[in-house]
Amino acid sequence: MTRAEIAARLRHRLEPSEPAPADIPAVGDFDLNPEMRDLVPAGRLLRPAAVLVPLVERAPGLTVLLTRRTDHLKNHAGQVSFPGGRIEPGDPDPVAAALREAQEEIGLDRALVSVAGFLDPYETSTGFHVTPVVGFLDSGFTPVPDPNEVAEVFEVPLDFLMDPANQQRHSREYMGVQRFFYAMPYGSHYIWGATAGMLMNMARRLGRA
Repeated sequence: MTRAEIAARLRHRLEPSEPAPADIPAVGDFDLNPEMRDLVPAGRLLRPAAVLVPLVERAPGLTVLLTRRTDHLKNHAGQVSFPGGRIEPGDPDPVAAALREAQEEIGLDRALVSVAGFLDPYETSTGFHVTPVVGFLDSGFTPVPDPNEVAEVFEVPLDFLMDPANQQRHSREYMGVQRFFYAMPYGSHYIWGATAGMLMNMARRLGRA
């Protein structure tokens, strides 16, 4: 798909940086595990966050830039993720938050990103309301990962991630219950959880799921 075709299928309304307490995204970690909502405390307030979904134009096609978190982090150590994190008080909107986090994590100058739109807001089981910001990235960008947060920066062909044959459902036991999640293994990289869930949302928006 071309850049214009992808942009046309994305959301173009910016989600508020502070979601209302009752604003529960329709997409999230509970999609495959609706019964796990029974484990969520009543009245839980979601914390606003944003990630950048970077698309890089390569020959012969677009790639998705991803990071692997360092193994010593307290949360999600070693997992594959998009650049991003919590929306801070000084961030005017989710776009600013996603670009700030990308600059901090992989040294990405925001001037090299052309924001195309948004995927659907995503609810994580850990209590975040995530706004995925899709942006086209200048192919001349050389990542400079923060060694305290990012162990590796790598790219995966968009066509691979959008191929239904590579969109798998895996499971593991959590608190005595079998939990299901999306996974997209690529070489030595295991893309799963919220990252794979957001990529599945992109696949549905592009008619590739």
